Amino acid sequence: MAGIYIHIPFCKQRCTYCDFHFSTRFSKYRSEMIWSIQKELTLRCQELSDNRISTIYFGGGTPSLLHPDELETLIQTVFSNYSVSDDAEITLECNPDDMTEEQLASWKALGINRLSVGLQSFRDKDLNWMNRAHNATEALACIPRAQQSGFQNISVDLIYGLPDLSPSDWKKHIQTVLSFEVQHVSAYCLTVEKQTALQKMVADQKLILPEDDVQGEQFLQLITQLEAAGFEQYEISNFARKGFKSKHNSAYWKAVSYLGVGPSAHSFDGTSRRWNVAGNPQYIKALKNGVVFWERELLSPKERFNEFVMTGLRTTDGIDTAALRSIHLPDTGFEERISEYIDAKWMIKRDSQLILTPEGRLRADHIASSLFLID
Repeated sequence: MAGIYIHIPFCKQRCTYCDFHFSTRFSKYRSEMIWSIQKELTLRCQELSDNRISTIYFGGGTPSLLHPDELETLIQTVFSNYSVSDDAEITLECNPDDMTEEQLASWKALGINRLSVGLQSFRDKDLNWMNRAHNATEALACIPRAQQSGFQNISVDLIYGLPDLSPSDWKKHIQTVLSFEVQHVSAYCLTVEKQTALQKMVADQKLILPEDDVQGEQFLQLITQLEAAGFEQYEISNFARKGFKSKHNSAYWKAVSYLGVGPSAHSFDGTSRRWNVAGNPQYIKALKNGVVFWERELLSPKERFNEFVMTGLRTTDGIDTAALRSIHLPDTGFEERISEYIDAKWMIKRDSQLILTPEGRLRADHIASSLFLID
């Protein structure tokens, strides 16, 4: 089984915290972009010829900006060139302001069966400094509207660690999400990425971010409330009701092959990674002229070992030490560090699996990096 990720590099406006590849000025070449993505899908179909496609994921950017006929073109291209499972998960990332009754009906008719909705916050003051295209009223209205349109697999995104977000505010955010009775929640701590508007706002002290311990408390509060409501935290940032884990993202964490198309999209075939040029004009020109528009990296056993550790520790399944050793032998200090984390109650060992505790998940990046093999 394999997945296809389709990167749509269009947005209405630039969110202050975002460092993904996209453009807000695309009206003159949007048809060329759709043609280019369609051509890449066709050109690369042999890469997954031995695999059934179990997931198709439209990410970005803002895929919900596409017209129904543009989405239909891309979906039909996938189905015409790849072997797609009858029960394939087809996800569309969407923003609340795009979720009109007409749009929702068209997405449903196209076979899209999962929505990933970028709510982020229910406070207008947050949405304003984030420069989001929607407001709190739209955030509250879009999920019931999607449910009324027949969508039964909906994921919502939230951000914690926001300026002036009190414990009661955060608790109310989570309660509001739970009131929607959605199937999946993705929650991310606000991160200051380089060369973003947020980085400048923080540097200029126009925004004061909470301390790490406050962010940690909000993370633990999130886990407590969602698990009490029947959600399973199956990955550090992702929670699902039974039967509704994201099949597409789960494949990333399990190192399943996937094809990434569109500018800046990444692909993985089990032993190598490939990434497309991150520039819309360059991508379109390359597809028109039939020239190379990507770079590829063959992963060494040490790099595969490190990726296995990094992705596995993010999940509630943890890492299988037997599988890890089949890739590469750990260094001499590996067992000692594991014992330290178990003693600190940051990690547990269940048979051959190493699994982070909730407290350990707060330190996941540190723990993973300490276990990496270094040249």
